[in-house]
Amino acid sequence: MKKTIEISLLPEHCFDYDSTLLSVSKKSGFADVSAIKILKKSLDARQKPIKYNLNVDVYFNEAPPKENTDFDFKDVRNAEEVVIIGSGPAGLFAALKLLEKGLKPIIFERGKDVRERRRDLALITKQNTVNPESNYCFGEGGAGTYSDGKLYTRSTKRGDVNRILRMLVKHGADENILFEAHPHIGTNKLPAIITSIRETILQYGGEVHFNSKLTDIEIENNKIKSVEINSNFKLKTSNIILATGHSARDIFELLHKRNILIEAKPFALGVRIEHPQNVIDSIQYKLDCREGICDSRGDFLPPASYSIVNQSLGRGVFSFCMCPGGIIAPAATAPGEIVVNGWSPSKRNNKFANSGLVVSIDEKDIKIFEKYGPLAAMKFQSSVEQKAFDVTKSLQAPAQRVMDFVNKKVSTTLPECSYIPGIKSSSLDDVLPDFVSASLRDALQVFGKKMKGYLTNEAVMVATESRTSSPVRIPRSKETLQHVQIEGLYPCGEGAGYAGGIISAAIDGENCAEKI
Repeated sequence: MKKTIEISLLPEHCFDYDSTLLSVSKKSGFADVSAIKILKKSLDARQKPIKYNLNVDVYFNEAPPKENTDFDFKDVRNAEEVVIIGSGPAGLFAALKLLEKGLKPIIFERGKDVRERRRDLALITKQNTVNPESNYCFGEGGAGTYSDGKLYTRSTKRGDVNRILRMLVKHGADENILFEAHPHIGTNKLPAIITSIRETILQYGGEVHFNSKLTDIEIENNKIKSVEINSNFKLKTSNIILATGHSARDIFELLHKRNILIEAKPFALGVRIEHPQNVIDSIQYKLDCREGICDSRGDFLPPASYSIVNQSLGRGVFSFCMCPGGIIAPAATAPGEIVVNGWSPSKRNNKFANSGLVVSIDEKDIKIFEKYGPLAAMKFQSSVEQKAFDVTKSLQAPAQRVMDFVNKKVSTTLPECSYIPGIKSSSLDDVLPDFVSASLRDALQVFGKKMKGYLTNEAVMVATESRTSSPVRIPRSKETLQHVQIEGLYPCGEGAGYAGGIISAAIDGENCAEKI
C-alpha cells in the first residue's frame, strides 16, 4: 500500500533518515511505515525557521519500486550511420537516442577525451596557454563537463526531463538528482559520467572520434552529401546533427562561407561577480551579523544561492549560472581573449560564491559590426573579450571591487579571488561597452536594496562573462528540425540557438535524433 504526502522538515531532521521516517509516520497516520521515497525536495528559506518541503511516497508493508534506469539500446554495428558533430550534452544524448532507435551514431569531436583534456586545462591556469581545440569549452562533454553540472531547466515542454535525469543516473550520477528541486552533479563528478556515456555508445557499436574537427560540409542539390574532417578525411553521409556548442566560431564562419543561412542572435554579456560564500549565506538565510562576523549556516543548510533580475536603463540585467561554493574558471577558446565562467564541485565547499551578472545585448547594440552580417553579434562578443586581454596582456582578468565599480573608482587593492590565473585591478569601463557598465551600475544599486549586503567591496567583479548563449542562430524547421534550406542538416543544442544548459541541450539532441 502506498500513500503520497507533503511534509515540511527542519534541515537537521531532513538529513537524518530515522527522524524523517518518524515525521513521515506521524504525518501519514500510520505507524508501520516500511519505506519512503522522496519525489521532490526543495528548500524554503523565505522565513524562519528554514525548512525543507518534501513530497513523499509512503509505503506500508511493501518496498518502493526500483527506479527504472533501463534503456533499450540496440546493437548498431551494421546499421545506417548518422554523423554527429560535437560531444557535448546535445551530441551525446542524440547518440544515445539513436542507439535506442537502431541507428549508428558516429561522433566527431574536435577536442580531446576528458582525461587528456584535463592537461590542457592545467596549462591554461599554470602557463596561460590556451589550446584552441581543447579547453573549457571544447572537448568531450563540451562546456558542461567543466562548468558546474547544474541540471535544472525551464524547458519542460520540449521533452522528458526525468528521462534525461534517469539516463544520467544510469551512467553514475547520484539518485538525488531525481528529486532535488535544483539538481546539481558537480564538475568533479561529471567526467566519470561522460566517460560512462561514451563507453555505452562504443559498447553498442557507435563510434566516437577525438581530435577530429569538422572542416567542411559538402552539399548537393540542397542535401547533405559528406563531411570533411581535419581537412583530409571525407565521409559520405545524408544526415548531420550539428551540435558544436555556443563557442564554435569557426563553424559559424564555415556555414556563412558555404552560403548556409545563419542569423545574428541576441545574447547577454557582463562580468562574473564573486562574494565570500558566508556573505551570501548571511543574506539568504538571514543570519545575524555583528561587526562583519556572521553566524554560521550550520551543518545542515547548503551553501546559499541566489537569482536576481532587473530592468535597468531599458535593459535586462540578471544573474546567470550562479555557483555557490564555486570557482571562477578561464574559459577562453583562443589566445588573445579573456572569458570567464563558473563551476562548483559536488559538495560546493569552496569559500566563494560566484555568478554571471550580465546585460542583454540586442541588434541596435551591434550596428558597428553590421558589415559582418549574421556574424555581427559574434564579432561584437569577440571584440569585448579581446579588449579585456589588451588591458592585462595575459590571462589575468581585469577586476574591480563592486562598490569601487559603482563609484567609478579604480580599486587600490583587490580581495582574494578564486580565479587561478589571477586578477588585475582595472577600470571595467575600459573593457565593457558603456551601456553595459551603466546598466550594471544601475542594477547593482537595486540588487543592494533587495539583498542587504550584496553591494559590498568584499565582492569583486571579473571581466568578461560573455559566453552566456550563442550569438548565432542556425534556423531550422519547427516540424522537421532540419535546416530551412538544407535537407539532412540538423542544427542542434546551444550552438544552434535552441538550448541553454545541460538538460535543454540533451533534450534537443534527443529530439533531433527522433526526427531522423
